[in-house]
Amino acid sequence: MRRPVLLVIAHGSRDPRHAATVHDLVRRVRSLRPGLRVETGFLDFNIPSVKGVLESLDAEGVRDVVALPLLLTRAFHAKADIPAVLAEAPRRMRIRQAGVLGPSPLLLAALERRLYEAGLTPADKSSTGVVLASAGSSDPEAIAVIADIAREWRHTGWCAVRPAFASASLPRTEQAVGELRALGCARVAVAPYVLAPGFLPDRIARGAAEADVLADVLGPAPEVARVLLERYNEARVPLFAAVGA
Repeated sequence: MRRPVLLVIAHGSRDPRHAATVHDLVRRVRSLRPGLRVETGFLDFNIPSVKGVLESLDAEGVRDVVALPLLLTRAFHAKADIPAVLAEAPRRMRIRQAGVLGPSPLLLAALERRLYEAGLTPADKSSTGVVLASAGSSDPEAIAVIADIAREWRHTGWCAVRPAFASASLPRTEQAVGELRALGCARVAVAPYVLAPGFLPDRIARGAAEADVLADVLGPAPEVARVLLERYNEARVPLFAAVGA
């Protein structure tokens, strides 16, 4: 039996860097699993749309799809927008929505990769405070997850880790940077917990003006690609169990 097609569902943005980064990430996923068909669909702003990709796959005779939200937390898009789009898929298709990417130890590893690429070294950890800067959400579950990740990351040896949000919630990045300065950290680094460039990541960057180090977005980091494949594997097993039942 053929493996289900992996459909990566990204939010989309007017900022061309967003789609370019998503495509870079998908190319890395394909390189890690050459025999797996991976398609990309966007909820808004960019093409192809999720609906368009599903209709094209249906016309080819594809019946099994794992739809993977390119999201770090389980907030509104994962709970409402994506299920609504998938509900409109051709009826002959069997679609299973995979879990969001976070939290995952691999994402923490990707965050550290970006900080080291920005100039830090493992020897800097004990004297460096880190701002875990996410896009933000009005969903309390998503906010709680970011706080939990910050606490977990602190226990890996950083001087301190503070969560921050570019929208919807507080503190903002610049406030968290100030808190870490006041705490006495020798240096302050900002780690954007976002997947691709865009309006909110740019706001995070502006808020990092007083920090010593600003890491890049997670983007096509190899650890992120591995998380995508983990979520795909987790979702496809129940799908095949249901088909064979």
